[in-house]
Amino acid sequence: MADGINRRFDFAAPLPLLQDVRAVHLIAIGGSGMSGIAALFLARGVTVTGSDRAENDAVQRLRAAGVPVVIGQSADNVTGLDAGTLVVVSSAIGESNPELAAARERGLRVLHRSQALAVLTQGRRAIAVGGANGKTTTSAMAVVALRSAGAGPSFAIGSDIAGIGANSGVGDGESFVVEADESDGSFVVYRPQIAVVTNVRDDHLDFYGTSERLHAAYDDFAASIRPGGLLVACADDEGSAALARRHAARLRVLTYGRSPGADLRLSDESAEGMSASALLSFPSGERVAMRLQVPGAHNLLNAAAVALALTAGCGIAPEAAVRGLADFRGTSRRFEVRGNAAGVRVVDDYAHNPDKLQAAIRTGLALRDGGRLIVLFQPHLYSRTQAFAEQFAAALRLADEAFVMDVYAAREEPVPGVTGRLLSDRVPGAVFVASGADAVDAVADAARDGDLVLTIGAGDVTALASPILQRLAERSTSS
Repeated sequence: MADGINRRFDFAAPLPLLQDVRAVHLIAIGGSGMSGIAALFLARGVTVTGSDRAENDAVQRLRAAGVPVVIGQSADNVTGLDAGTLVVVSSAIGESNPELAAARERGLRVLHRSQALAVLTQGRRAIAVGGANGKTTTSAMAVVALRSAGAGPSFAIGSDIAGIGANSGVGDGESFVVEADESDGSFVVYRPQIAVVTNVRDDHLDFYGTSERLHAAYDDFAASIRPGGLLVACADDEGSAALARRHAARLRVLTYGRSPGADLRLSDESAEGMSASALLSFPSGERVAMRLQVPGAHNLLNAAAVALALTAGCGIAPEAAVRGLADFRGTSRRFEVRGNAAGVRVVDDYAHNPDKLQAAIRTGLALRDGGRLIVLFQPHLYSRTQAFAEQFAAALRLADEAFVMDVYAAREEPVPGVTGRLLSDRVPGAVFVASGADAVDAVADAARDGDLVLTIGAGDVTALASPILQRLAERSTSS
């Protein structure tokens, strides 16, 4: 039942103390989030073991660091674990998983990945970044800016940070930056001193069921901020701004954005190639020019959130915060340039809801530089595709050419009548491509010198960027 209640995990339950944790076992340890948590526990001197269904780069990195990882998930993987071992899983691991079932049968304590991460933040000033859009980039910007200011943060986010090459790390400073995921209700576990809410939009309704329950969950997130803590909210987003108004009596609340009433305001925005600039007016009255090494008006807004959180919450001077933001060069799968072949640039992006898709496409339109913008989009989840078909189509209509793949199912069963055609049929000239091979052929055949190709989606469409570049290079060589 989609009612916003996670019946598998009690997110209000007291958590173990970090100093008492001696061993952890992570099921599906090779996932981006899970591998980061494994590395963090290992850095704290905890014994770490794990399993996964297949080899990948993360598994190999963990093995190189001394973590024994078993390929294949079975009850045998937990039979020899000490009784005090914590077993960590994500929502993607179902109760029928033989390893998880055996752990529960043995009475081992099972934690959701967010709960494990919350344990790791103990003793640090937690900075939790939530919101439908921009969580990964905003949290990564905060990490880079804190490091630049010499603050040495610990962190765990959803994507590798350019220049760092990891999505988690232990620093010697007092701050711990976490990306707080609302998709399963788990973002209430962190009890942060500082929380950033970039926006509150209808998404993950497969879990929440209604917009009202989703907004109530954000109220719970705000309520989890420690007394006297800071809520940083976007004044330009009605959902985030309303959240700020509802919690202003209990918390210190500051807003950012382009709106006249924002505590930190952006103005004088400009774009040049893969960079963006704006003037930030801080609550103190100080005005600082900011220049980012990443494109997009949405990234200026993300950076403003970080500038406000670090100055108001961490005591970093405005000049230092803005200087640190200038060092940010992106994260993997967030408008990530994958290469250039035959005069065609290929960029990959993780966008999977209508707002994110539109932001990526608008950024691409600003960068096409006389060529065309060709978008290859893979919808993610049947429920999301069905609920937001018209909004997805409206974003795709902005592109010069659009190709739509079938839905990436992820955790869902197929829904009759819900396919990629639900979107392509709504976009004049759009082409539905039935397979990855068809998509590579169609996009490579359509692209011409000067065009910009965007591969977009949270599924396996990212794997098609390299074959598209290869096909373009082969065509250039043979011509």
